[in-house]
Amino acid sequence: MQSKTRIALAMDLKTPDRVPLMCQMSIGYMVRVLAVSPEKFWNDPDVYAAGLRELRRRYEFDGILISLHGHDPAWRDRMSGCREVPDGVMVKWLDGSSTLYPGNDLPRHFPLVEPARPDLSAWSPGLLPTSLDYIPVSQGLHFHLDRKHLFDVIEILVAAEGAAVSIHGEVTSPFDYYLDLVGHQEGLLGLLDYPETATSILQRFSALIRELASEMCDAGVDAIKLSSPFAGAGFISKEMYERFVLPHESEIMRAVREKGRHIYVHTCGAIADRLDLLFASGASGIECLDPPPLGNVELERAKVVAAGKGFIKGNIDSVNTLLRGSADGVLADARQRLEVGRQGGGFILSTACSIAPHVPESHVRLLHDAVERWG
Repeated sequence: MQSKTRIALAMDLKTPDRVPLMCQMSIGYMVRVLAVSPEKFWNDPDVYAAGLRELRRRYEFDGILISLHGHDPAWRDRMSGCREVPDGVMVKWLDGSSTLYPGNDLPRHFPLVEPARPDLSAWSPGLLPTSLDYIPVSQGLHFHLDRKHLFDVIEILVAAEGAAVSIHGEVTSPFDYYLDLVGHQEGLLGLLDYPETATSILQRFSALIRELASEMCDAGVDAIKLSSPFAGAGFISKEMYERFVLPHESEIMRAVREKGRHIYVHTCGAIADRLDLLFASGASGIECLDPPPLGNVELERAKVVAAGKGFIKGNIDSVNTLLRGSADGVLADARQRLEVGRQGGGFILSTACSIAPHVPESHVRLLHDAVERWG
């Protein structure tokens, strides 16, 4: 059975010939194992696409996740210099800012002047963007979206692999954009102090992301991952999730489902108390489901909650199993996930969250052995 068909059946809550395998990889991991220049992997669509294809082949994954898109093909023209430093590669840009690209971690951007965050107590709707021109990657890092080349890398991979392999795009939750805009501490307090303002910001981002996701479907992806890492119990209560996350993510889910594509939500950490709401959002499936001690989701219970509602993509612990565990431990853990997850179909074996930067390649290769033996 083709990989594309295998994942399609699992997302349709059916049972393929074996459980599909598709892990998300941290960019730090990909840069390290590919031994590629990190600034090129981040900025060059051809280098990025080639790396994703190589790692899918190397680990025999059934799908490819495209986390970055909208690369500027003329990115080198914005550089004023580039040099190797002990921590990686330092790029100097024409605007005077610089970015450090480590070989196994997220880049760190150094602007000339730190941008001021808007004050929720003196909010003006004019502060909101009219279009999305960035992805809020993490810790204030923005990946610029070139609107004229928004889906070039997706089109490259669909053309090269899409006939046989499941191709997934990614968008980011309105809640992430909100926290990135106003600051995490200020944003969380703002949900209590300025709930109407917070809601208006979330509504604007929801509309923009909904439009982006619809266009991404037209670019040829088979499914979309909605990244929502800050919506777990470690950040907000179930009640706050239901008020400030669920309605806005539901709008995006609905738009993608209307395009005839699957969409799954990725939320990290402790989400056992809101598994039902994750599916109530209209998601086709859920990803991550961090097991203890990273989170609090037991796969057996998640399968019960998910039955007839959506698929599950997870949930091997990337840190305590893949990174710190032994080869025998990796196989034993994968077998246990497979024996529980494969029952009734609708299951894709994956790491709970991204493959951590220093996970041994040999441990990742074992996952294909596991699905062939017990999937």
